[in-house]
Amino acid sequence: QVQLVESGGGLVQTGGSLRLSCAASGSNFKISVMGWYRQAPGKQRELVATITPGGGTNYADSVKGRFTISRDNAKNTVALQMNSLKPEDAAVYFCNMGVWGNNYWGQGTQVTVSS
Repeated sequence: QVQLVESGGGLVQTGGSLRLSCAASGSNFKISVMGWYRQAPGKQRELVATITPGGGTNYADSVKGRFTISRDNAKNTVALQMNSLKPEDAAVYFCNMGVWGNNYWGQGTQVTVSS
């Protein structure tokens, strides 16, 4: 049974920083592609960043240079460091695990950016 628990969301001013963290249960973390997605009100869920088991990363164009995804395979955690936040970054952020053809989601954490 896979459980993903996000933390670290909150309210921040434009230009500020937040660090999201996701703790994963189960034994497949080390072979999983981990990702962060976000969904703003009235919009579809979109990819923010992914990281492969070996550490290869991929970012949405809108966050390149501002966000950094990282993982700790010893602790079964994945983090998203978000810098220079903009109002358009406000959304619910979801942690995702992709393994063996399955996708698992966390419950989401709210990020609010005030202008």
